[in-house]
Parts: sequence; C-alpha cells; structure tokens
Amino acid sequence: MLDSNLVAKGENVSLHFELQHYFQNSLRDKFISAVRNPIDTFFGEKEILKILDGISFEIKKGDRLGIIGVNGTGKTTLCRCLVGMYKPQKGKIEVNGTVRGIFDTSTGIMPELTGRENAYLLARLFYPKLRDLTSIVEEALEFSELGHFADIQFKQYSKGMQSRLALSIISSVPADLLMLDEVFDGADVFFQTKIAERMKNLIQKSGAVVFVSHSAKQVEKLCNRVMILDKGKILFDGPVDQGLKIYLNSR
Repeated sequence: MLDSNLVAKGENVSLHFELQHYFQNSLRDKFISAVRNPIDTFFGEKEILKILDGISFEIKKGDRLGIIGVNGTGKTTLCRCLVGMYKPQKGKIEVNGTVRGIFDTSTGIMPELTGRENAYLLARLFYPKLRDLTSIVEEALEFSELGHFADIQFKQYSKGMQSRLALSIISSVPADLLMLDEVFDGADVFFQTKIAERMKNLIQKSGAVVFVSHSAKQVEKLCNRVMILDKGKILFDGPVDQGLKIYLNSR
C-alpha cells in the first residue's frame, strides 16, 4: 500500500528485450549451415537489450515530472510500465489510483471521421465508465480552439491540430496519474502555454502528470521536476533548472 502522498513508486525496476539477429548468407552458406547446425542457419545468438536497468523512483501528488534523454534511453518504456502495458522482469511498480496515458495523437483515431466525431471516440477510450460524454467533448472542443475545423475530416488536420484535439480531450477529467509521451511536439507555443495552465489546474484536482519530451523549453515551461534517463539508468532526478543544465551539457 502506497503512502497517501504518493501517486506511483518503482523499486529496482528492470526490463529487457531479446533481439534475434538475422543473417543474410549465400544459398551455399545456408545449405552448409543447415547441415551443421539447423537451429542457427538463419539466426544468430540472441542479444539482450537492457532498456531499464534497476531504477527506483517516486512520483508524488503535484508533480509535473519531465522525463528527458536521448532516443533509446527507456523514456517511453518507463511510461508504458507505469500504465501497465509492460511488466518489468525484475522489481515492481505500484500506482495509487487511475492512470491515463497518450503516446500518439493518432491513437484511437479514424482519419475519415471529423474532429468532433473523433473527439467522441477519444472520450469513450479515455473515460469508458462515463455515460454522458457530450459535455466533455463540447468543452474540450471549445478549449482546443479548432473552431469550424472540428467538423472537418481528421485526415486534413495538421500535427498541431491533432495535438490540440488529443490534449484537450485527455485533460478534461482529473486522473491520479496522467502520462503524455511527446504529444506536445506538434502543438504551437500559444497552445502549449494554454495547456500548461490547464494541466496545473488539473493537478490541483487530482494527482500528477508525467511528460516525455526532447524539448528543453517545453520541460522548463511545463514541469516542476525533471528526470534524466541514460542507458536505462536515472542520471538525475531533481530541480528542472539543474537537470536541464546537466542534460544540455551532456549532448
């Protein structure tokens, strides 16, 4: 049982993937290998790729945690562990309450439908227990400032418009832990400022928000704490200004 002030906790979390390499040999080499060792004719030995390597952390109520690091350091994997998509091979993750996450602004989207129709699909995906979604959808559309574009096919939307719609819907109802993985990258600076204020109000009514981003400016604007992942380990976890200096100087 987690402390009432904690939203999530990870203890010695490790997760790896097994990679099987494919060898493109000549027909002659494949024939000889098949005779000598049928199992390894086309595939070599498995490689173990460590994504998360024994990390421990706590996420407290009120945290706006920014997770940063170069590609392949385990940012998205950690978020997917938090929402229950992946189960660590070692260690454990505990979450106190409801978790809601979005990893792609096209998740659950039907491109041929309008923005308004897709807003209802997203609302049903994010809030399956709510019966009346009309007020949520209409408020989110108003907040998104899509205007008449709400009734235009989603496939006509720019990346920024997609972000506006998805972020407006997912931030409509409080959650104990909200995960946002690089979904701010398409939003313009004006909407980022607006959604940041909405997130602050949302947190006051609920728990915490986790942002994954490559943008130091976004993290500086949206977060009150930053975690740097490096080769599956936590390089830093603390104040945003200090963390960004370490991150930018290491690149």
